[in-house]
Amino acid sequence: MGLNLFSLGAKKTQTAQPSSAPQTTPPEEKSHTSIPPTKDTTNATSVQDVIAPSSIEVDFSFVKIDDNYIRTLFVTGYPRYVTANWLSPLINFNHSLDISMYIYPSDSKDTLDNLRHRLAEMEAEINTDIERGRIPQAATEAALEDAKALQEQLVKGAERFFQFSLYVSISADSEKELNTVTSQVQSMLASLLIIGKIASLSMEDAFKTTLPYCKDKLLITRNMDTTALSTTFPFTSSELSDNQGILYGINAHNDSLVIFDRYSLENANMLVLATAGAGKSYAVKLEILRSLMFDTQIIILDPENEYEMVTKAVGGNYISFSANSPHKINPFQIARPQESTEDEMGYKYLFLMSLLKIMIGEMNPMEEATMNRALVLTYRQKNITEDPATHTQEPPRMEDLYRAIIGMEDVTAKTLAARLERFVMGSIKGTFDQQSNINIDAPVTVFSMRDLADEIRPIVMFMILDFVWTEIRKNLRKRMLVVDEAWYLMRYEDSAKILQGFVKRARKYYLGVTVISQNVDDFLASPYGKAIITNSALKLLLKQSTAAVNQIVEVFFLSQGEKQLLLSAGIGEGIFFAGQNHVAIKIISSPDEHALATTKPSEVLEARKQTVIQ
Repeated sequence: MGLNLFSLGAKKTQTAQPSSAPQTTPPEEKSHTSIPPTKDTTNATSVQDVIAPSSIEVDFSFVKIDDNYIRTLFVTGYPRYVTANWLSPLINFNHSLDISMYIYPSDSKDTLDNLRHRLAEMEAEINTDIERGRIPQAATEAALEDAKALQEQLVKGAERFFQFSLYVSISADSEKELNTVTSQVQSMLASLLIIGKIASLSMEDAFKTTLPYCKDKLLITRNMDTTALSTTFPFTSSELSDNQGILYGINAHNDSLVIFDRYSLENANMLVLATAGAGKSYAVKLEILRSLMFDTQIIILDPENEYEMVTKAVGGNYISFSANSPHKINPFQIARPQESTEDEMGYKYLFLMSLLKIMIGEMNPMEEATMNRALVLTYRQKNITEDPATHTQEPPRMEDLYRAIIGMEDVTAKTLAARLERFVMGSIKGTFDQQSNINIDAPVTVFSMRDLADEIRPIVMFMILDFVWTEIRKNLRKRMLVVDEAWYLMRYEDSAKILQGFVKRARKYYLGVTVISQNVDDFLASPYGKAIITNSALKLLLKQSTAAVNQIVEVFFLSQGEKQLLLSAGIGEGIFFAGQNHVAIKIISSPDEHALATTKPSEVLEARKQTVIQ
């Protein structure tokens, strides 16, 4: 966001020493005012007697009130580009400061007239330099570029024009301390490309300007448009810490701790987006380890076997899926009547139709009708109907559906049976045709899918989501579900729809869903992905690729500075969102946590060697 550094002849712009209140006392002299106590014939003490200082001394560079020294700075120079909350170093400065901001709206017509004259002056200056064979001033060219952009926005009505004043009063117990702190504040402002000057010879009026009765006695202003002005407001939280919760990392703005309880927000969902190797899974593993201290049950969908060390370290249940694995999930399983009051059969039919579309591909209306009849017939053959009393029967299996379709003996049914056959009788038949034999009662339960082919992973992830949804409704407790590499599910409309519904309904069951993905396009290009973003109160954006960062900026309303932060971020660095607030964050861990969370190949090999030696 650019601040316009050109002058339109506004009130005393770039005035080094304000002349609105000249001092008649020479600089080497000091004026001293003693305020004697008010005599009251009734021996009653007035309010003024109580709050008034015993003396006020006005020097050319400070004001002394009793034993306190106060000096006021006014700002004359601003950076060309700023980010949201760019004044946070000033607001969080480690000393008591009184900061005053004054905003004066300007008439658009007068502003455009002045802007047109100023544009003509700058263009004439540049043309003159070129005609004389000189290189035009870089500052003039930059100001001309800003002025043209602002003129376009003002004409369209997209921006308004303002005059802005910024003053800072510094207090200290001694003149030496006052000089030291003043130098520190000016140095800090200089690091932000802000020029702050002492209001010499006008210190009394400068001090009154920062008192809380909103009167600007110096009127040293700068031109700003609406966008630039909005970045000066100190409402973006520079600290993001709660009295309870877990440590997420270090606040890069001021090195404070980012401590938060995700279950204290409107929902407990979290979205993590970053490029490969940026530290997504690492950050989530740290959250898992720290959440266990608060009796949170963790369920993880792990496509790449990244959570095995964490699970075994805490005594969790590690479930590996493959055709030869003893662990099975039956997608036809129904919640028992005592576990749910919802329309379980209606939900199960919708789920199975979505699952089958992922397995055998899209179906035309005739095929959908045939498959729906086959599903109803499959359950009826097991004496299961819409009556909840029948849901205690043993549920059918995928093979039962296959046989029901074959038994229908029409062309459409034969086509569907042929497409379904490899999941029942092919090389992967053992994955989908057995009764469920899994429980998720352990503190951490991981569903590993590393041994599955990429083609099968989204199907199994989809089945696991349904299984978990059925299980968590049995009893209410604090839980966290981690869906790693969620782009597998976002590739298919039906699975993306189910994941979105999961995120939207999780709050009712004391569940926080963490969705992790490195394929940003899958989320931002999908209406279901955008719904997941909207329904996630917590968001963690780590390093982004140049191809995806512009979409990220648009969706999350990031500034130019925040965009550069995401492009240049190191491992474990990014932006942490909690509700309406966000801060730059760096993920940190203890040595023991790092040993469990790291997936860096060299460190993993070294850890295995140490285990063998021991």
